[in-house]
Amino acid sequence: MEILDTKKKFIELRAKGYSFDKIAKELGKAKQTLIDWSKDYQEEIANLKALELEAIQEEYYLLKESRLQRLGGILNKLRDEVESRDLSDVPTDKLLDLYLKYDSQVKDEVVEPVFRSSEDIREEEDERRLLDQLTGLERKLKAV
Repeated sequence: MEILDTKKKFIELRAKGYSFDKIAKELGKAKQTLIDWSKDYQEEIANLKALELEAIQEEYYLLKESRLQRLGGILNKLRDEVESRDLSDVPTDKLLDLYLKYDSQVKDEVVEPVFRSSEDIREEEDERRLLDQLTGLERKLKAV
């Protein structure tokens, strides 16, 4: 059971990008053992990396969505204030400048959605499979 926990910890650390040297020190295993495990658990490591990346992207998106909502709320207040003022008033220039800065910031935060057809998705999957096959072949050739 202990070896399974060690291997699981190895997969986690490798997925986080830790070097073999650093993992060897932490787990008390030989570097060559870890290299062998890396080959054996390559798919698990890649899947865990993908999951961690997805979690980071989701968190980033949520943070970005929250920023957009806050900026949009402030922009609405500034727009209402600018529209209610007489533009010959000196503070209006400053308010207008602030409005334009927030408007620009909101535009920078907007991400346009990308819609793909089923055919595009299938083509992407086919390309990914072909790339996986080619990289697998390349690894086999290097091993020979």
